Amino acid sequence: MTAALTTAQLTQEHRPTLDQALEAIRTRAYWSPHPEHPKAYGGEGQGGRPSLSVTEGQAAFEALRGRRFELDQPGTDGWTGSEVSPFGAEMGMEYPRPDIEVLLPAMRAGIPAWRDAGPETRAMVCLEILARIGARSHEFAQAVMHTSGQAYMMAFQAGGPHAQDRGLEAVAYAFAEQTRTPGAADWSKPQGKRDPLRLRKTFTAVPRGIALLIGCNTFPTWNGYPGLFASLATGNPVLAKPHPQAVLPLALTVQVAREVLKEAGFSPDLVALAAERPDEGIAKVLAIRPEVRVIDYTGSTAFGDWLETHARQAQVFTEKAGVNTVVIDSTDDYQGMLANLAFSLSLYSGQMCTTPQNLLIPRDGITTDAGPKTYDEVVADLAAAVDGLLGDDARASALLGAIVGPRVQERLEAAPGLGAVALASRTVTHPDFPGATVRTPLMVKADGARKFWEGADADAAYLAECFGPVSFAVAVASTEDAVALLRRTTRDKGAMTVGAYTTSPEAERLIEEACLEECAQLSLNLTGGVYVNQTAAFSDFHGTGGNPSANAALCDGAFVAGRFRMVEVRRPAE
Repeated sequence: MTAALTTAQLTQEHRPTLDQALEAIRTRAYWSPHPEHPKAYGGEGQGGRPSLSVTEGQAAFEALRGRRFELDQPGTDGWTGSEVSPFGAEMGMEYPRPDIEVLLPAMRAGIPAWRDAGPETRAMVCLEILARIGARSHEFAQAVMHTSGQAYMMAFQAGGPHAQDRGLEAVAYAFAEQTRTPGAADWSKPQGKRDPLRLRKTFTAVPRGIALLIGCNTFPTWNGYPGLFASLATGNPVLAKPHPQAVLPLALTVQVAREVLKEAGFSPDLVALAAERPDEGIAKVLAIRPEVRVIDYTGSTAFGDWLETHARQAQVFTEKAGVNTVVIDSTDDYQGMLANLAFSLSLYSGQMCTTPQNLLIPRDGITTDAGPKTYDEVVADLAAAVDGLLGDDARASALLGAIVGPRVQERLEAAPGLGAVALASRTVTHPDFPGATVRTPLMVKADGARKFWEGADADAAYLAECFGPVSFAVAVASTEDAVALLRRTTRDKGAMTVGAYTTSPEAERLIEEACLEECAQLSLNLTGGVYVNQTAAFSDFHGTGGNPSANAALCDGAFVAGRFRMVEVRRPAE
């Protein structure tokens, strides 16, 4: 295969970016090569690379609707597609359904050349894939919006630049781990009066095998890119199995990756798509195939547990459900706390794995800069803050997006039966998409008496994840009780995020110690423009891998190191 992209060309363009990424993960300082403002795109972008504007991205998306999405990958035995936009737009795309008995061998055939290319070349190819995806960020934003229900700005930022940041971060970690060992070494052991023993040793990062990426509906690129690029950069072919309602974002990704791999002289079959028919359940079939040696999954606890139990031939990375908690002990910025929490509860209708669910508030109230506040006052004021934030339908639509699927809506409709409603959910009419289901958050009051959560048969509703725009204002006896409940839910159910508000050094120490012992990421006293449900690539870790919500963190060395093995060859030195 003749390469249109040489390694020298790729290195000249992308090595500086990789070096900056390596420095960023070392220092944890803010850095991103991907502009997050929509107006930064259109015409010539970074390095003179042309990019699509907002209108060009929408036109590119419209051109895809109602058509077959051709990928020219081997083993296609039919076509399938069932996506329906949460905003009501017809999608109508069909994707190749694979014959895995043909596709998997074709993917494996590309491994030797990709392995032998080495860590740097693989990293450069991955960065070219990300650069081409970045140039089409507005097209990807439309794809993410109309499959996930995210409002456009969030779909653009989280599904575009921020997802690309996470992919680049994974490449940087993969490169660092693979190059920790030199590619070759001369070994000499003195033998006294005799000649020394001399060996020439080579060390090759060897991929585990095919990596299966099982995509999610809500964040198909943000959650998908870390595993995809970590696997590809460490030499593994990647088979993307999208959620049936969110195929397009990963299909576009696969299309770009295949194009770049072919131009760089590698098999395009190193990246392929596995779209499935409704209710086909192809993920279970693929997950236990002997060729599949790495699995990345984001979704329900039930299927994540199944993968960890049954896919024993593979290294499995899962992000599952959790009960995210905020402990409210005291604050010196009451209005800032309310505004920050209101935004966190409202963003994308609570359909984020990082959205707070349980707000633990002492029954006797809290101290604030605005004077003492009772439990009921804190709850009422927070409800008012949410109402104020979402009072205008146009603004509310831009923040809430659309309800992604019927199960989220069913949980929302059932929530009033879980307790006294402190904040009712209302229906919002979307100004551009009247067919969209847009709902404001709902908050339920709950009694956090120990009898509900200390017993083995505890069944209080707030002790399980209620994914979507539902939160619980849980009255607890004290901050100490709040910390005990935080420990219990994090240990038993997991937590992707923990938040806390306190002016007490002692309370802060208790909360921080609980998060260190239960292995949960903690945000303290956020009252400005940073929110508990947001993380920054290269600096923040998403999850820890140390509690039941996830067995891996995005992104650290452990996330990439298990995707390859170092194989040594020794020869007598000449």
